[in-house]
Amino acid sequence: MNSQLAFVFPGQGSQKIGMLAELASANPLVEQTFQEASDTLGYDCWKLVQEGEQDAINLTERTQPILLTASIAIWRLWQQHGGPIPMAMAGHSLGEWSALVCANVVSFSDAVEIVRARGAFMQQAVPVGVGAMAAIMGIDDGIVIDACRDAAQGQIVAAVNFNAPGQVVIAGDAAAVGRAIDICKKAGAKRAVELPVSAPFHTTLMTPAAENLAALVAEKTFSAPTIPVVHNVHAQTEANPEAIKALMLEQIYKPVLWVDCVKGLSERGARTLIECGPGRVLNGLSKRIDRDLTSLATDDVASLENALTSI
Repeated sequence: MNSQLAFVFPGQGSQKIGMLAELASANPLVEQTFQEASDTLGYDCWKLVQEGEQDAINLTERTQPILLTASIAIWRLWQQHGGPIPMAMAGHSLGEWSALVCANVVSFSDAVEIVRARGAFMQQAVPVGVGAMAAIMGIDDGIVIDACRDAAQGQIVAAVNFNAPGQVVIAGDAAAVGRAIDICKKAGAKRAVELPVSAPFHTTLMTPAAENLAALVAEKTFSAPTIPVVHNVHAQTEANPEAIKALMLEQIYKPVLWVDCVKGLSERGARTLIECGPGRVLNGLSKRIDRDLTSLATDDVASLENALTSI
């Protein structure tokens, strides 16, 4: 275990057609991992990722298992190449499930089943068009929180992703989100833009999704983590498997405290963060949260080799 190394796992938004193709051409373990997921899902998710349409993989029910599988494939490559075990992990929203698989809390096949259901229930909780999400950039968190309170007017809108200093995502009823955007712009936000997502994730509007997912999570076997995972809900670690189950349900309707998660990894001694998954979204956020952290990607052959040789 490397006492200065932490792994972070991306969530929705990092998916794209053709992802991991180069890594797969260099190592059959990638497609083998996707085949395992396909056996659970009942469709060829590697073919979908490589030859499908972007709209198809943007469907939440498909996005979640696909991204989980991509992260697990890269983690397996890391292990195969003898990469050191990190001293801690964290995942952004959906990515927290990837972290739990890699920390041996839940099996890969069970996690694939859970996140497929998670995506379906999250989409079912709020009809398309009823909810919205927006990124607010360039103003303090407190101003965004106040703007949401003033914009609610009997509806729901809240700050739900604290991604980096000066970058907060809000979500809720579409009309209330629109009002909050206007307030934030008047308060001096550099940018305030609605996001192309299909539901208001991490708000209380998602409570039915958590309730529906609870039975499936309850029947799965969870174990104590072999690598500590810093959780989105409170930016702390948890060793009790049943408590982890509860946290993963709460995570659906509570804010993602990503700034606090990254700071928590740093406070535990992390000096290098490896983004284990497609894309480099978390690399960018990490640099804004703590400039002293080194952030490395793993989504192609060159970046994976660089990460392996840099540790």
